[in-house]
Amino acid sequence: MIDDSLTFDVPFVLGMMRLNESYELRDPARLADWLEARLDEGLNWFDHADIHGKRGSETLFGQALKQRPALKSKVKVVTKADVVLPALDTSRFGVKHYDTSADYLASAIDASLSRLGVERLAYFLLHRPDPLMDVEATARALDDAVDAGKIGAAGVSNFLPEQWRRLQRAMKHRLEVHQLQLSLARPAPLFDGLFDALMNDGQKPMAWSPLGGGSVFEDILGSALTSLAQEFGVSRAGLALAWLRRIPGNPVPVIGTLKNKRLCALAKEGQLNIDRATWFALLEEARSQRVA
Repeated sequence: MIDDSLTFDVPFVLGMMRLNESYELRDPARLADWLEARLDEGLNWFDHADIHGKRGSETLFGQALKQRPALKSKVKVVTKADVVLPALDTSRFGVKHYDTSADYLASAIDASLSRLGVERLAYFLLHRPDPLMDVEATARALDDAVDAGKIGAAGVSNFLPEQWRRLQRAMKHRLEVHQLQLSLARPAPLFDGLFDALMNDGQKPMAWSPLGGGSVFEDILGSALTSLAQEFGVSRAGLALAWLRRIPGNPVPVIGTLKNKRLCALAKEGQLNIDRATWFALLEEARSQRVA
């Protein structure tokens, strides 16, 4: 039976990567107002990672929830861990590295729960594949977190098929989510087998950088988006996100903007459906070639 609380019933997930950099939302009370406004728009999914703002984004989010405890039960949080930044490396090397050891993951999950001020993470993802991963130990740590009710389900980000399948074979719970880079600016996963593999294995797709860091608005593709967006009566970003949602499996975009007006507009445009020909026309402009 599918847990309804883990369903992405939104046009996009709100990415919190730049939260700690936002002057407007640096005050917890103002952030609480911002969160309440997003919830009123039906946007209740928030994507974090412990490295965002060197853990500052999770901390600020938790401070806002502490200001307004009634919001805790309404937000759904995704977070990621296993990337250790140089500033947080306690070795003599100060080297960026990955850590998927059982102790590290258990500690990371507890720390994120504490910083975010929530009782459970909807999803906890391994941020990057770790070449030194002890699969059995990592699997046990993720299964234990699910069994303890600390996370609703586990998932991965930026993994290749054999990397996640090796982990999945050691787990009793299913890897439910896969966060990958996918957009009109980077449609390669639709053609190299990655997207088909994660769908075949039953993982829900989340698309990070769904606007290609703004590159979808440049050059020929940008001109095509501008022209077609005017025809549909939506923004260029709204059309680019509709292109993503048209893909089978409904990849949910992770949006990086924190601006009220833009988020409100994108939420209203979230019901836009585009036809097959429009989808392929945009793909053609993105790849500068027709399909074979």
